[in-house]
Amino acid sequence: MDKRVFDNYIIWKNFTMADSLLNEELDAIEADEEAINDRFYKELEFGTGGLRGEIGAGTNRMNIYTVARASTGYGRYLLKNNSNAKVAIAYDSRINSDKFAKTAALCFAAMGIKVYIWKEIMPTPVLSFTVRSLKCDGGIVITASHNPSRYNGYKVYGKDGCQITTGSAAQIYKYINEIDALNSMPDYNFDEGIKQGIIEYIEDDVFRNYIAEVKRTSLFNDNVNKNIKVVYTPLHGTGLKPIKAVMKEMGYSNFYVVDKQAVADGNFPTCPYPNPEIGEVFNLGLEMADNNGADLIIATDPDCDRAGVVVKDRANYTLLSGNEIGILLFDYICKRRLELKNMPDNALVITTIVSTDMINHIARTYGVEVIKVLTGFKFIGEQIGMLENKGEEERYIFGFEESYGYLSGTYVRDKDAVNASLMVADMCEYYKNQGKTLVDVLKELYEKYGFFLNTLHSIEFPGEYGMKSMEKIMETFRKKDPFKDFGFNVLEVRDYLESVSRSFYEKAASISNIKLPKSNVLTFVLENKISVTMRPSGTEPKLKLYLSINAKDKKEAQDLEHDVYTAIKEYIEK
Repeated sequence: MDKRVFDNYIIWKNFTMADSLLNEELDAIEADEEAINDRFYKELEFGTGGLRGEIGAGTNRMNIYTVARASTGYGRYLLKNNSNAKVAIAYDSRINSDKFAKTAALCFAAMGIKVYIWKEIMPTPVLSFTVRSLKCDGGIVITASHNPSRYNGYKVYGKDGCQITTGSAAQIYKYINEIDALNSMPDYNFDEGIKQGIIEYIEDDVFRNYIAEVKRTSLFNDNVNKNIKVVYTPLHGTGLKPIKAVMKEMGYSNFYVVDKQAVADGNFPTCPYPNPEIGEVFNLGLEMADNNGADLIIATDPDCDRAGVVVKDRANYTLLSGNEIGILLFDYICKRRLELKNMPDNALVITTIVSTDMINHIARTYGVEVIKVLTGFKFIGEQIGMLENKGEEERYIFGFEESYGYLSGTYVRDKDAVNASLMVADMCEYYKNQGKTLVDVLKELYEKYGFFLNTLHSIEFPGEYGMKSMEKIMETFRKKDPFKDFGFNVLEVRDYLESVSRSFYEKAASISNIKLPKSNVLTFVLENKISVTMRPSGTEPKLKLYLSINAKDKKEAQDLEHDVYTAIKEYIEK
């Protein structure tokens, strides 16, 4: 074990923690070098996603000290730019989320920063709305999104209600690096802060205003009784209150909640991996749907910014992918806006470089401009803000990413599963009135535009060695062309770290229709309408591979996808 790592462990072990469970954990691993190294070989990384990591003791863990360190650094950044800074705080149902939220509030208040904090769990999009509504200079939400229960995180937002992007993250990180975690906890009392008024609970009218804005996004906006039956599960998270309110007020009287998953519980007892992309989280919802003949099942992740969907297809139920939900919603929005005669001039849709290219074909049909940004909804939110600054926000009609993130309004700057749930229900009702299921509509789109298969594979690289391995793999693919060894001809390589596109044919596409910030992402455009995008995850020790195949039918696409992924995986394993 590195001496620096062990010395750091001893310092933490001998420090009397405000949370005694941290001392107990450090005592328990005294003879376990691997456990010590994993907790102390690095500091929890701060980036555009803020912090995310396993809960526990150490510099590479989520605990009150790493949260206090990040909050103090963020506080210094806020005060550098705003002498009378204000910040909003929200938190989800995860283990220690309320504790971490109060820790952050103490740090900000001790620095003289006005704190607005929610008194109960709230979705991430509500935090984005709150920052803008209360004219705050920034905000945080304590959540690890859809990760397992052993994780928690710390998302940071700017005054525009958008997650911080690369430049801001780098500036905040400089301040964080000046701070020693163990000495970052302020001598301050939360209740005293409430009494003094520097910490203030957020009023319910902010929540009601948010609900009103979500309802305005409906393109099926009469609140008469709707016919479809909807089953909903918040997966033990924050979505129950807002989604139940929106659906009731919009006339969805046949709305059923999966009771066993309605209780907010950071242990996620019925779904250890509370991710609405995974079919298993729908098991309890499917039981309920079978019993009442539901048309639709919706699941949202713990911080309610992602929505997954299962739809009834005659006698069966089908789990839709994130891309399929996205193209269905986009086509529906375009169709309805034309019917309602409220399609804006120069309408645009914003999506990411790893989301389905089918969006381009649909957009061409409706005359809608497509903007593609880097992976992460914060970059979509950033584009909405740019439109607003130019007075052109009405051009935006939809934004989506393949990882189940959607937004059809401009009232927030993040993906919003409350909005997505309403839009999916509206869409299902709209087509049911025509005698169609969403699967019917999806088949029609594939018949019109060809079959598009988009898959995501995550290869795990845990620990210090794993991170180095990922870096080496990206560098290998960047410098060489392994696809030649696989038997695939590369038409174009897009290197987003260098913002360059190396094309092998004159007609190859440009890298982007907008200037993108540099990011460690590679895209290989292959023959036969195949593309492969690689990037290290910004929040987990995983290398993510996005494969996009456009073929005549599903079987051909699946065969091609299997061949490409198998070749890449075998090469990486070597």
